[in-house]
Amino acid sequence: MVRETVQMSRLTNGEAENSLHKQSDQNPRQGRNGRCRNLGSNGTSSQPCYDENVGEVNRSGISTRDASDSLNANMQPDVIHKKARQQKEMTFQDMYNNQDLFDDEDDDSDWEPTQERVEIKKWFCTNCTMVNLDDTIHCDICGEHKESGILRHGFFASPFSQDVGSAEVESEIKERHRDLCCSNSTSNSSTAVGFDERMLLHSEVEMKSHPHPERPDRLRAISASLATAGIFPGRCYPISAREITQEELERVHSLEHIEAVEITSHLLSSYFTPDTYANEHSACAARLAAGLCADLATAIFSGRAKNGFALVRPPGHHAGVRQAMGFCLHNNAAVAALAAQVAGAKKVLIVDWDVHHGNGTQEIFDQNKSVLYISLHRHEGGKFYPGTGAAHEVGTMGAEGYCVNIPWSCGGVGDNDYVFAFQHVVLPIASEFAPDLTIISAGFDAARGDPLGCCDVTPAGYAQMTQMLTALSGGKLLVILEGGYNLRSISSSATAVIKVLLGESPECGLDILPSKAGVQTVLEVLQIQMNFWPTLGPRFSDLQSQWGTYCLKNKKKHIKKRRLAVAPLWWKWGRKSLLYHLLNGHIHVNQRGGD
Repeated sequence: MVRETVQMSRLTNGEAENSLHKQSDQNPRQGRNGRCRNLGSNGTSSQPCYDENVGEVNRSGISTRDASDSLNANMQPDVIHKKARQQKEMTFQDMYNNQDLFDDEDDDSDWEPTQERVEIKKWFCTNCTMVNLDDTIHCDICGEHKESGILRHGFFASPFSQDVGSAEVESEIKERHRDLCCSNSTSNSSTAVGFDERMLLHSEVEMKSHPHPERPDRLRAISASLATAGIFPGRCYPISAREITQEELERVHSLEHIEAVEITSHLLSSYFTPDTYANEHSACAARLAAGLCADLATAIFSGRAKNGFALVRPPGHHAGVRQAMGFCLHNNAAVAALAAQVAGAKKVLIVDWDVHHGNGTQEIFDQNKSVLYISLHRHEGGKFYPGTGAAHEVGTMGAEGYCVNIPWSCGGVGDNDYVFAFQHVVLPIASEFAPDLTIISAGFDAARGDPLGCCDVTPAGYAQMTQMLTALSGGKLLVILEGGYNLRSISSSATAVIKVLLGESPECGLDILPSKAGVQTVLEVLQIQMNFWPTLGPRFSDLQSQWGTYCLKNKKKHIKKRRLAVAPLWWKWGRKSLLYHLLNGHIHVNQRGGD
């Protein structure tokens, strides 16, 4: 609970859409500082004191009735009558011009209004970090209860109720998975998970206007979900953590960058950019994350593990050869790719579905034909952080075509557009490339409910994309956690992905109907990339011929969506309860036509 003497402006989904990265670049030192204003002249509010019996403002602190009685006791009856008549007939201006008629011996020159501190209590949502007033039980943005048990039981905890009786929830979930866990013991599991609690020590020392989105709770929520489901520990086996060596890091980063990260271990708090923090534990956490990714890649390529999931932080895909940025210190995916090549892999595919373009990964492999980098991200003409990743960025110095960017032109992109892009761009190019190992830079900030990404990918969508990639490189697949800042979204999505790694099929097939903007983006990418991958030519022609059909289907889909629009469930318990019941048809408004 936090107390402040200022009035806080409420956050909305529209404000969340402006990513924290972009705000920091435009206003370096203000970073995430919220705006506020004073309620009074000195940050306080003042109220005059009212006399209940007389009904007018009395600034002297003496009752008007008492003053009148004292005055009347020293006057003759006719004088009193005249005085009373004059007071009754006088205006405020007359009273001001005839102050000698009122004999008040008390000196009120040193009087000051009563100073009262207006304390506004607020709380930050554990799930999405957004600020709420204390009288609100559910987050205005994501609907999470302010005392939910998401950090104890992950997304299995109810978002609508307090963490009470959650032991029953845990018992129910573990019972559901007990038989499955017994048949898939850690000794014969083929899915490895990389995790170390020391990575939780990487955190922002001094909180700004609200908690930093890249926070330790991200790993806590995912690990709690996996534990509650009996997946890890249980069906997956852990690999031993180790810190990456300087020699391994130098394959990816410059010596100056490595030393800059190491220096932070001697500082209580430091910043590489206004949004990229470090504390005394951050360098160690970054070395552990990179080391786990390198060892997982080696184990998977060599066959000691079939596939794996790196539950690591800080994330890495924005970290370039010489700079740390975008919450990222070392580039974990790049370290893993080069570790696999040292182990014997000739070609490595990196698919980056984080909502932000992995500018660091693209820079590192921009001239490398042995690593194919494919990124799906919001771009919006370069207005979305970090501004790179346009479709025409294809690689340089003989490696043209080995960088494939699929830049969405707007927010709100969902499962259908992502799977459509996989079908028509990602898989055709990746199959022709024929990688020995596939790495996913798995940011879950394109997930539904994420405060920075503002897209609409569901756990089922992530599971479907993972399933599609298992067909490559003989199923040798490494998933590395990148971004994702809504705890419920990232924990449910990560769990869905790991279930696919364990051999489970996605819950249900998706009825693929891409948006008009999604089809336009795919057509733009195909037109550019077919110059380097000739097999894309027929696909481009087919999609062009079907353009009218997609537009017509989308028009019908939007009409149906408008008819099925309902209010969010959490409105039922808040200030919008009336609107909730109205929009959901529980309250009917009679409309009378004019005569």
